[in-house]
Amino acid sequence: MSDTASTAAGPGAAAPGGSRGVAALFSHGRLTAIPRKPARREQLLVHLAETLFEQGRDYSEPEVNEALLTVHEDSAALRRYLVVAGLLTRTRDGRSYRRTG
Repeated sequence: MSDTASTAAGPGAAAPGGSRGVAALFSHGRLTAIPRKPARREQLLVHLAETLFEQGRDYSEPEVNEALLTVHEDSAALRRYLVVAGLLTRTRDGRSYRRTG
């Protein structure tokens, strides 16, 4: 996953409908901050889900953390936001995650 960070803010990072693309949240492939505004954070989360996680594949919690750590040090917060937003589902025991949609 060494090239995941560059992929996360790649050329297609501009979110449709947003006046500022998701790429503006990144510097050198790293997320500079998790947006506080819900709509902006939702744009970011959709982008992360689409660029870091494949549909139809199960991920362990360490795999999810590893992917998220490529873009920001607070993988737990990002993982939680992705689950709450319904972009990742988690099994009851918390051992497996899957991208939705």
